[in-house]
Amino acid sequence: MAVDLEREGGLAVLRLNRPEALNALSFAVLDEIGAALDAVAAMAGVRALLVTGAGEKAFCAGADIKELRHRSLAEQKHGAELGQAVFAKLDRLPVASVALVNGYAFGGGAELAMACTFRLAAPQAAFGLPEIKLGLIPGYGGTQRLPRLVGEARALELILTGRTVPAAEAERIGLVNAVAEGDLLEAGRAFAGRFTRYSLPVLELARRAVQRAGDTALQAGLETEADLSTLAYRTADAEEGMAAFEEKRKPEFRDG
Repeated sequence: MAVDLEREGGLAVLRLNRPEALNALSFAVLDEIGAALDAVAAMAGVRALLVTGAGEKAFCAGADIKELRHRSLAEQKHGAELGQAVFAKLDRLPVASVALVNGYAFGGGAELAMACTFRLAAPQAAFGLPEIKLGLIPGYGGTQRLPRLVGEARALELILTGRTVPAAEAERIGLVNAVAEGDLLEAGRAFAGRFTRYSLPVLELARRAVQRAGDTALQAGLETEADLSTLAYRTADAEEGMAAFEEKRKPEFRDG
């Protein structure tokens, strides 16, 4: 198996495990990632997903180029739609995901990281969408997610030049949430701990509301926010949170 999925208490850890190929995304690996994400969605008690790559060099070096040669247009379109559909499962997970970028994240690897809710990078990590250098453009969501993270002008620069972005710059432009020294997996656990103590249903509603901001006009987004904030208000956890505030104690959320 090229994808490992482990359970660590309230966390699920998905690890790309093709270090000899820099964790490249063959179509078979994409299928394995999709199956693993389905398994995470069905796990009871999981509060967040961590996504990383095996080995010291790469988070994921992108698509397996050998598989892209000599394909028909229909096959190429199907391949792009497969990658998009697999990464879109991260948007629909009932829990937030954190990409732990331990090395190169190029092409499809950068797109996988961008599909996660959050991104942490090791100091040696590097990002890039180099498809333009092959006469191609990103096909697994990069042209859509990158401008939502860093703005249209900067996204166009990165996509049209295909240049590599080091970790420090990625943090500065908003491509990653933080650069983490030391054990990246431990940093991911600590980062997830900052939000997993809150109500899972309400966390999901908040994610849904923010996701709509990039997909719709302001007024329609505000209407969605009103609907979702009302749903949050009706939860038992909201009642507990407000009561705890008035009583000057920590709330005890029960995900209800």
